[in-house]
Amino acid sequence: MTQTTKALLIGATALTAIASSAYAEGELNLYSSRHYDTDERLYSDFTDMTGITINRIEGNADELIARMEAEGANSPADILLTVDTSRLERAKEAGVLQSIDSAVLETRIPEALQDDDNQWFGFSQRARIIFYDKADVTDPPMSYVDLADPAYEGMVCHRSSTNVYSQTLVSAIIENHGTDAATSWAEGFVSNFARDPQGGDTDQLRGLVSGECDISISNTYYFARALRKDVDGLNAEALDNIGWVFPAQNAEGAHMNLSGGGVAANAPNRDNAIAFLEYLASDQAQEYFSAGNDEYPAVAGVGLSPSVAALGLFRPDAVDLSEVAKNVPEAQAIFNQVGWE
Repeated sequence: MTQTTKALLIGATALTAIASSAYAEGELNLYSSRHYDTDERLYSDFTDMTGITINRIEGNADELIARMEAEGANSPADILLTVDTSRLERAKEAGVLQSIDSAVLETRIPEALQDDDNQWFGFSQRARIIFYDKADVTDPPMSYVDLADPAYEGMVCHRSSTNVYSQTLVSAIIENHGTDAATSWAEGFVSNFARDPQGGDTDQLRGLVSGECDISISNTYYFARALRKDVDGLNAEALDNIGWVFPAQNAEGAHMNLSGGGVAANAPNRDNAIAFLEYLASDQAQEYFSAGNDEYPAVAGVGLSPSVAALGLFRPDAVDLSEVAKNVPEAQAIFNQVGWE
């Protein structure tokens, strides 16, 4: 039984209890696909500040969205938290989120990191950047476009096309460069694969250590986490041999993956839900996204943890992520066309 299945079974057992208390004063029913133990601090601090108890169901984002659809008007969910813009947009399209008015969120969260209809807001980010073996690569690619250069044939490791990080990266390339350019890029990129797409981002970094690949792409927080604490296969010696590039610094900037959430369409505790999202935009919560999970805050000017700051300064892509999310179906068509498994 997978961890996702376990979480959903636990959620199903808890659902009756949550539903019975859904209309209780001082409660918040949270559906979350963020699977980080460090988020416990976010929840406990919110409860300490407000007295609002958080009832939580965790699981795979797509399954949680499907559950909310099935529950319909009877859903006890107040908040959906998930990772990646494409999933947030999927929830919006499924009709399980609602638009809200919040001067706090409108002011604190940059416009590019929120839905056009205020149905979802981003609260933390990860830059998707290029990592490379310093011993084997003396002239690393400096942009996403460069990754399709034949000079890097047989050197690149990446995740599968079914992964949302792959989908939103190509969706951003479509938004920034157009469909034809994105298709040509994907053809060259796939030609440079050192192995069949596999594993998670940490596995792409481990591929550099094992020698399976010389170049990989990963979200920054996986590498920053290894700087902060022990991660299997990524000891201090291994990390010293890995270099990194924030791509496209003379063009669009580094692609950013978003973690965010929105108020459920049938939220029984709507005011509490809005209060929780506003709390996630506070300096206190924003600092903890960085300190607890090695992410970049969504709110400008919030301090970074040492592990994140160690990666250096860079210019992020300022593209509207709401628009990027709409390109996912087109990205999937490109995957099929170029044979990106």
